[in-house]
Amino acid sequence: MGAPRETQRARVFWKGVVIFLTVGHQSPFDRLVRAIDEWASQQPGLELFGQIGDGLYEPKAFPFKRWLSADCYDEILCSSASVVSHAGTGTIVQVLMKRKPLLVLPRSAALNETRNDHQVGTARYFSEKQLVLSIDSEAELASAIPHLESWRPAAAIAEHASAELVARISTFLNGTSIE
Repeated sequence: MGAPRETQRARVFWKGVVIFLTVGHQSPFDRLVRAIDEWASQQPGLELFGQIGDGLYEPKAFPFKRWLSADCYDEILCSSASVVSHAGTGTIVQVLMKRKPLLVLPRSAALNETRNDHQVGTARYFSEKQLVLSIDSEAELASAIPHLESWRPAAAIAEHASAELVARISTFLNGTSIE
């Protein structure tokens, strides 16, 4: 059996997806894609789909697309049981809005995956709030993924800001004290 190739008809692959891998839309993240591919190769029958961006590495053990439309991304996210991702704030918020278990691996500036280590702080913050599971290296992936089956984030994020937040921002922008 050959390696899965990117397909124009990704829809056939995501029905019943258990794990959705996404690397976001700004930078490739071959280290995460390779780690998931190595893990998935040892998981016969696993339903996994990946959005892998424009990296050089192509997975062999699971189907993927490099890019997804917003509608396709949302459909896959909604149908998946859990998500593995970089520690991008946009991705984290989208997954939390769906109240899905999320495992994040931050990109590393030292490995030239990003311009600085802002994702490390993001992962730490959301992990301390028990909103995501976070790992520091791809070596931890295999032992962390099984926790996705039973773990749930401590809270979901609403689609819209609360009335209190909107009022506080409005008050601030209008130059009046909120105290």
